[in-house]
Amino acid sequence: MAICLVSLAMPFPALLRRSPLAGVVVALAASTVSAVPALPPAGAASLFQTAELNPDNFVLVAAPIGDGTRAQLNIYEQINSRRPCFAVAEGRPARVEPLLATFDFTGICGRYLDANGYSVRIGGSDLAPAYRLSVVRVNDDNLLLAVPTRSGVGPEMVVARTLGPGTDYLRLVLEPGWQLMRRAYNGRNLGHVYFYRDTWPGAPADVAGSGGSTVGDAVPAPETTAPGASAPGPTGQSGPVPLDVQLGSDALLMGPGGQGL
Repeated sequence: MAICLVSLAMPFPALLRRSPLAGVVVALAASTVSAVPALPPAGAASLFQTAELNPDNFVLVAAPIGDGTRAQLNIYEQINSRRPCFAVAEGRPARVEPLLATFDFTGICGRYLDANGYSVRIGGSDLAPAYRLSVVRVNDDNLLLAVPTRSGVGPEMVVARTLGPGTDYLRLVLEPGWQLMRRAYNGRNLGHVYFYRDTWPGAPADVAGSGGSTVGDAVPAPETTAPGASAPGPTGQSGPVPLDVQLGSDALLMGPGGQGL
């Protein structure tokens, strides 16, 4: 008994060094620490996937707010060919007529007006919580900017531009390297679109001259014709492939009572 009392009176580290259970205690402590999950970094792999879409069925619009001194992003989609949803005039910048505002476009047109309907994605990272999209009038142009919502996320990026000044409904032309893609979940297409790039602007994988620009870069405006340059007619070419929308926000975006026009 005296020996036992002396052992209990010894400091705990000494007990661990002398006890045959020391290895077990240390192992349990290590396993407990390693079991704590690390917080995912900003831009971690997304729950959602991407799916291809037909860009000819979409038009990106800098839509005026109030007296036109400010603008917001609208996206219009031609779902089928029953009636044209928009018309795009010639010119630079190109004026857009939102025809879907003149009839009940349910089941014919899609309309995406806010972060419920669109977001930014770089490769496998869905940046919806970390970036917002904003139309800004800069000198003789209107820029669609991807703006970080907190520091350390990434750079401010130019996603599209109207290629000229104006305060009307104007077509936004995507910068090189950017494209529209559909958000998908478990193989189902959703009522949400991505402004998508394979890599960050300026990353090594970017081919020189083909990447998008960050604010302040002297990148010339693209000369190519933008998607949606001509409005699809009721008897024109084949319309868009119908989407199996299950988890998106189309109930809000495609109803006749939507806002933004």
